[in-house]
Amino acid sequence: MLTGNKGEWSEIYALLKLLGDKVLFGGDPDLNRIEHLFYPIVKIIRTESGGNYEYELEGDLVIISGGVEVLRKPVSDFQEKAAEMLEDMRGRDGAFSLPEIEAFMNQVNCHSIKAKSSSKSDIRIVIHDTFINQQTELGFSIKSQLGNPSTLLNSGKATNFIYELESFYPPQERVYEINSIESSKKIKDRIVAIKSDGGAFAYRSVESDVFKNNLVLIDSFLPNILGFIIEAYYTTTLNSIKALVAYAVEQNPLGYDTSNAHQFYEYKIKRFLTDVALGMTPAKVWNGVYDATGGYLVVKRDGDVLCYHIYNRNKFEDYLYANTRLDTPSSSRHEFGAIYEDNGRLYFKLNLLVRFI
Repeated sequence: MLTGNKGEWSEIYALLKLLGDKVLFGGDPDLNRIEHLFYPIVKIIRTESGGNYEYELEGDLVIISGGVEVLRKPVSDFQEKAAEMLEDMRGRDGAFSLPEIEAFMNQVNCHSIKAKSSSKSDIRIVIHDTFINQQTELGFSIKSQLGNPSTLLNSGKATNFIYELESFYPPQERVYEINSIESSKKIKDRIVAIKSDGGAFAYRSVESDVFKNNLVLIDSFLPNILGFIIEAYYTTTLNSIKALVAYAVEQNPLGYDTSNAHQFYEYKIKRFLTDVALGMTPAKVWNGVYDATGGYLVVKRDGDVLCYHIYNRNKFEDYLYANTRLDTPSSSRHEFGAIYEDNGRLYFKLNLLVRFI
């Protein structure tokens, strides 16, 4: 029997819901449906262990094939199962099974919760693009609001940012005392202790050369901008990307010429979020080629599924910008948040984790 959490089951829900709706609707930055922005669905392609299966829409029928036609199902069956599945998932926590949904999945050659994929695309959809009057196959990453907020940028040792502690000359016992702080907000409390002793944080580098150079590829000053924003997250009450960027604009740590109101920080962070969303990962060399060629599908709390299409880049960027925040991962797992010495100098690492609101 298949088991998964709400986020994992949302991939199946999106498949059923979209086949029932027969159309993808675009969304605005506030997750409202834009009624006039839609893409008729021609077919959905899902990769299973046995190969690719196509779910092609023909009028009120869904034709399911794996090279040759296997069976036909009324669109209404998918509408009913999507509604049933949404209701079944309400109030669930942790991992759970959905036996009736699994039985329907088996009928339509869908045998796993998550499709096989080596890229960021969770689902491939052939749409009729009315703007160019052509059929286009696009890969989408699915993000769900039904469960816990999903991550945009996963944390790891590669996402550690290194800061030198300036004007800070503590005895060894004070270093031990600060590193021993184990409160519920221990990282922030350790930083408060360092600053109360006169210490100042000076960004020096990203721990991973691969991630650092991925950021430099996007923008040469992006590591410095993120270094400032990460420090601001750990030293203020701000956590949303939008609020942290506004703080960076106010402080202007890179000294940009803002006399003509250029949006330096907002533009560069939007580029960063978009590249992360569509292909860039911290531990792999980024070549600028997008994996999720369509964009994002967002499963809303009310069950609606909205499309943020890379063709509408401004709307896609605005959605990411308005709906992401920084979070604190495990400091012990990723080895950050403690004073350490290197070549006679003291340093402190902070970690970058970007999560959806």
